[in-house]
Amino acid sequence: MTEFKSLYLSALRLAQWKHPDKSVFENTEKGAWLLEHGSMTERLKHHCKELSVTVLGISQCERDDLTEAEKALLNDEACVVRDVVLAGDGVPWVCARTLMPLSTLTDQEQDIAELGSVPLGQRVFTHATARRDAIEVTSLTIENQQLDARRSRLWLNEKPMLVSEIFLRDAPIYNVEGALDGTH
Repeated sequence: MTEFKSLYLSALRLAQWKHPDKSVFENTEKGAWLLEHGSMTERLKHHCKELSVTVLGISQCERDDLTEAEKALLNDEACVVRDVVLAGDGVPWVCARTLMPLSTLTDQEQDIAELGSVPLGQRVFTHATARRDAIEVTSLTIENQQLDARRSRLWLNEKPMLVSEIFLRDAPIYNVEGALDGTH
């Protein structure tokens, strides 16, 4: 799991996010994945018998460690950081990093930082107030492979979280439009 921390999570932190060009993604299977406004957990579950979560780490990030873009999307405050890998039938599909402002983790939402192997989407999207916005995308080159990634803000009871996800090479996002050809 050290590989995920050094390669994928580092890439997510350094990614150059951009607003998606709807004309490029609209009406494509890849676009349906990247622009998903609902639960990515549910979308992934449709492609496997068992979706599992491995927690790579939970830490605290001081507000000075956030980028200006992260501060703009969240409250300008310290966050709990949850790094995970989601795997379908034991195959790693998504490496994700979630920033949860401390003010988000109050009242009914205080358990979110302690989900363990429960997927975040499973917890968030069971609530009527859950929504996703501010979707941004990028393509990252890691070990000579182009991998798609997205960042979005989740809201639960009007409290924000920022989720960055990189779709690993065996993720179903790449299988929907044909076989992998080495770059996709």
